[in-house]
Amino acid sequence: MSNAPLIIDQVQARALLAQIDVPLILRKLFCDLAAGQAVQPPQQWVEFPHGAGDFINYLGVLAEDGVYGVKTSPYIVREQGPLVTAWTLLMSMHSGQPLLLCDASELTTARTAAITALAVDALAPATAQRLAIIGSGKVAQAHLRYVQNLRDWQHIRLYSPSLGSASADTRAQLTGLDPRLALADTCDAAVEDADVIMLCTSSAGPVIDPMRLRKPALITSISTNAPRAHEVPPACLNQMQVYCDYRQTTPGAAGDMLIASEQHGWDKRAVLGDLPELLSDMAQRPNYDRSVFFRSIGLGLEDIALANALYQLQR
Repeated sequence: MSNAPLIIDQVQARALLAQIDVPLILRKLFCDLAAGQAVQPPQQWVEFPHGAGDFINYLGVLAEDGVYGVKTSPYIVREQGPLVTAWTLLMSMHSGQPLLLCDASELTTARTAAITALAVDALAPATAQRLAIIGSGKVAQAHLRYVQNLRDWQHIRLYSPSLGSASADTRAQLTGLDPRLALADTCDAAVEDADVIMLCTSSAGPVIDPMRLRKPALITSISTNAPRAHEVPPACLNQMQVYCDYRQTTPGAAGDMLIASEQHGWDKRAVLGDLPELLSDMAQRPNYDRSVFFRSIGLGLEDIALANALYQLQR
């Protein structure tokens, strides 16, 4: 019997992901974390010499499935712009043999958006009607796909700086994603009176200032490999109700939380809840007397859980 792992490339991964319920798989994962049936160590950051880039490694164990996995993602500095790739390796906890090597780019897009969707479902007011999306790339579009039916959205506004030079076809493709979606000319116009604001960028620095909002909102923020990346000013964490995907790892890795802790007196104990707690009804829900901030950095377990689902389809 060959011990060579199954290899799934990006095209195959995209096709297989369309056959599974990504949010449902990740919901179960976080419930398993809460129940002690999964293990997620802190991410490992390996810096290249001379500022040439880094690798971020995410490890995890799915006990019920008998799977250990690692996702490894390089950030390679180049003159033409950074190169970011990612691969996920699954190994059997029973035989010690490799099971799967999967291009993780599609996994990363899907799980990043689905995690935000879980947070929106858990944290957004039931009456939320106005959705803002900052970003227009694949990750932003996946965010829309996973949240578009979570609330009775009456208005969806999308803004990205790149839209100023976008072709008519690109703009039409974006507005065709949902009949309620309109393209905003400015970031301020997109977030005006929004109930939920999803930040879906690869920016290393702030793209909005929550303190300038006219009313409290749920603000979700994702991560990029850029060192200490943050999509909101770190100082504003002290003025918001803060949640994250996993309190054991996120505060020690998220750029905004690190900077807020080091420079602005923010304490990681201020995190009101994470997804294992929220999805197990063990966390306090926000009251919206001020804005709510949900920060995700991505867990190796998320990629591992999705890779395992694809592996099960292909066995």
